[in-house]
Amino acid sequence: MTPEAQARQQIDAMLVAAGWTVQDYKALNLAAARGIALREVPLKTGPCDYLLLVDRVPVGVIEAKKAGTTLSGVVEQSGSYAENLPDFLANLIPGSKLLPFAYESTGIETFFRDEREPD
Repeated sequence: MTPEAQARQQIDAMLVAAGWTVQDYKALNLAAARGIALREVPLKTGPCDYLLLVDRVPVGVIEAKKAGTTLSGVVEQSGSYAENLPDFLANLIPGSKLLPFAYESTGIETFFRDEREPD
């Protein structure tokens, strides 16, 4: 198993422990739960590792990286995903059409940003 696959396995477990239902994008079932973490969702700039949905509305992305990665160095990547949702997903977000939450995680360490609060 690759180091990034190990990180994803740990991230999956953390999401499940927090109450999320983890699904592959190709096997999407929006009726499965209120909180769904979708793996490998195609965006305008390429697939994101996870797209978080609450009540079928996109609320955040998670960028998975192997253990030891400096997460502050990949902030732009998750930010780019948040800004490049396909129109059919962006139209589900009230207001600015931008995802409010961005995460970067190794499965050991996790960075979090609320894009609604720039400070």
